[in-house]
Amino acid sequence: MTPLALHPDEFRNTFNALREELGRMIVGQQDVTERLLIAFFAGGHVLLEGVPGLGKTLLAKSFAQALGLSFKRIQCTPDLMPADILGTQLVVDKAGHKIFEFAKGPIFTHILLTDEINRATPKTQSALLEAMEEHQVSVAGTTFTLDEPFFVMATQNPIEMEGTFPLPEAQLDRFLFKIFVGYPSPAELSQIIRQTTIAERVEIRTVLPHDHAQEWIVNARRLVREVLVATPVEEYVVQLVTATRPTDHGASDPASRYLRYGASPRGAQAILMGAKVMALINGRVNVSFEDVDRMLVPALNHRVVLSFEAEADKRTSTEILEEITGPLRKSASDARA
Repeated sequence: MTPLALHPDEFRNTFNALREELGRMIVGQQDVTERLLIAFFAGGHVLLEGVPGLGKTLLAKSFAQALGLSFKRIQCTPDLMPADILGTQLVVDKAGHKIFEFAKGPIFTHILLTDEINRATPKTQSALLEAMEEHQVSVAGTTFTLDEPFFVMATQNPIEMEGTFPLPEAQLDRFLFKIFVGYPSPAELSQIIRQTTIAERVEIRTVLPHDHAQEWIVNARRLVREVLVATPVEEYVVQLVTATRPTDHGASDPASRYLRYGASPRGAQAILMGAKVMALINGRVNVSFEDVDRMLVPALNHRVVLSFEAEADKRTSTEILEEITGPLRKSASDARA
């Protein structure tokens, strides 16, 4: 099929339509929905963190349905094996001959929900690394390419710590954003219980065209990469990310005191890719400083490692990032004024 030409206005209108459609099913959580869509069109993956019952699984299913893409869910448990995710070689009889045939696992889908990912063992967690980074899996010496788009939504529960295995930094770094899912407001909770306790159910409509949804998404992601970034904005991103390095010369007191490790280069890439999508949905084809500021926390809050002092003081990565980058953001804002 010939690639579709995609205009920025078409992207913005479709993005808003997706956001509105998801809002019909997911009450509140506007920031969560927006960041999820931004990560998807930026070509990354997301880690959702929140207490049980906040609609994370429902959001994942609705997300796939609105996009018209295939969806599979993996419930992570300590006895889950890599083969349960990737697939396995089976011995089958064909024309009287025994041959090996690969049975694909649930990872062969467009939207993959890995529920409670921190309940899986590190060995099983690592099975996702190649898929998330290279969009391929290797089994028994054979490499299988995943269909595009491939998007991982992982959830983890912050309160059920028993029987969990914290994600290593290398795994966390594969997620473009970490998104916190909070409690609904009283008004939103009232709407939720009204909407979910009646006979008539809300049905999600597919927003993207059925016949070429995948091609449309590929072109949308290409459009995102074509968004312009001025040199001062690029330098601003570099300043924000390097400010999180506690061992650099001239590191701020919050960085050297509360962080053991700063954000990796993937953090800068995540900020910039998210900012490009943010620019498009705001009707621009160039990234602004404000776009960068909006993407700072979701792109970096899982890429910094807190010190023991930060944990003892019960400081969060979000608070520390705001404290570290606050002077830089204020200085940049004053310079533009």
